Amino acid sequence: MRLLDAILGRSKPVRPDLDRLFGLPGAAVSLEAGAGFTPTGRGSVCFASVEGGAFSQLQRDVRELLDADTERGGVPVEFSQDAYGYTWLLARQRPDDVASLVNDLHAVNSLLQDGGFGPQLLCSLIGFQDTAGRSLALVYLYKRGTFYPFAPLPGAVEKRDNALELQMRALLGDDLRIEEDLSRWFPVWGAPGL
Repeated sequence: MRLLDAILGRSKPVRPDLDRLFGLPGAAVSLEAGAGFTPTGRGSVCFASVEGGAFSQLQRDVRELLDADTERGGVPVEFSQDAYGYTWLLARQRPDDVASLVNDLHAVNSLLQDGGFGPQLLCSLIGFQDTAGRSLALVYLYKRGTFYPFAPLPGAVEKRDNALELQMRALLGDDLRIEEDLSRWFPVWGAPGL
């Protein structure tokens, strides 16, 4: 069957590798050293909500897990919906603690995947900003197992800084598996955490 798949141009979809998220702390160091972008301490996970008790319970479990440190001064997670009906979970940590933020995002992705809701996962992102006020997000595409930079132009309505995104692709090539297909670099306008 593999020969027939090769002849017909079919390929197996890439399995998500959530452990790739752990490359983000190293990428954050590269972004700061190479381009002056520092973490904002905000990150989010986007997923398609599903009706039903099992999914609602899973959302409560995620909230309970990530809100466990609010008694010690941590910031509670926030859930919101975008204009397309997707649900976003926003997590916050200290800007200098990218590893903890990545752990939170990995935990959310893992809980959803292990609960049978992996197909509902769309992406995760971590926000960065430079001294000029430009925003940048490193976006992880769950279904592709790859990352891409997303850089909205400051003050512009839904316009991207394509040159900055390509510059970040070159800078981060050794730290993260960057999505090669530029048509999959979807804009995440108004994403929590950006």
